[in-house]
Amino acid sequence: MIEVKKLTKKYGDLTAVNHISFEVQQGEIVGFLGPNAAGKSTTMKMLTCFLTPTDGTASVAGFDIGENSLEIRRRIGYLAENNPLYSDLRVSDFLSFVADMRHIPKGDKKDKVKKIIKTCGLERVVKQNVGQLSKGFRQRVGLAQAMIHDPEILILDEPTSGLDPIQIVEIRDLIKELGKAKTVIFSTHILAEVEATCTRVIIINEGRVVGSGTIDELQRKAKSGAQVYARIRGPKEPVLSKLKTLDKVTAVKVVQALGDDLGKYEIAVPQDIDINEAIFHLVKDNGWVLTELYSEKATLEDVFLKLTSTEKQ
Repeated sequence: MIEVKKLTKKYGDLTAVNHISFEVQQGEIVGFLGPNAAGKSTTMKMLTCFLTPTDGTASVAGFDIGENSLEIRRRIGYLAENNPLYSDLRVSDFLSFVADMRHIPKGDKKDKVKKIIKTCGLERVVKQNVGQLSKGFRQRVGLAQAMIHDPEILILDEPTSGLDPIQIVEIRDLIKELGKAKTVIFSTHILAEVEATCTRVIIINEGRVVGSGTIDELQRKAKSGAQVYARIRGPKEPVLSKLKTLDKVTAVKVVQALGDDLGKYEIAVPQDIDINEAIFHLVKDNGWVLTELYSEKATLEDVFLKLTSTEKQ
């Protein structure tokens, strides 16, 4: 649905987006993740044909952004970061106006407006002026205007920016629901939004793509190995020595000594190696007691910090 090839945008000597390439497939919810000023909004403005690239190209729904901007605009819904709305219009009037701008036939307009009001949960504010609404409801109105023409693709720039925790959850759930029927790409610098919503992640930093994949794929790449933690009651030196003999174990250390021969051990193994059963049998065969056993992998925050900080070095 979206194919980007070496897309670049320069402002004089400043390169805001630097030869980025990626794809978004039909039915995906893709998080466009990066710190502030990473190039997220600039990329989205090029994909929606609001900005002309300096170099490179992209196609959206099969149409080139440089040659078929009108066709692309017909097929996308766009929520800009600052969510420009007409504050003096009632919600119903604003959406009716947007329906006219989208050339929705008059015979269908009433039903379209009614349906999008229900989809975006705007029933109780439909008669209020847009300017009187809370930030959360204004975001809902922004989503409604982006969706009223039933586009194939939704491009959402920081859709939860400035919202309180309850509003964030509401918009997050709405995006997940929309993703069941549409292709969605949304930008954010909030890691929790990506983990809760996205099927795949693209990480951008200083105008370049520095990571792409599912969250699990990125987590596996972020660490060369995995850590297993075992809390074992037994003599520390023999426990330490025996753990080191287990197959695939690369390192073992005591991370916490709790007295009475109870210790917490960190066992390093290659990524995707499961040694839990081997640890269980080792403890059992030696007459020790296993009180805790768990694995730990890189968090999305680990991934984000590693990829973005590496680029700055």
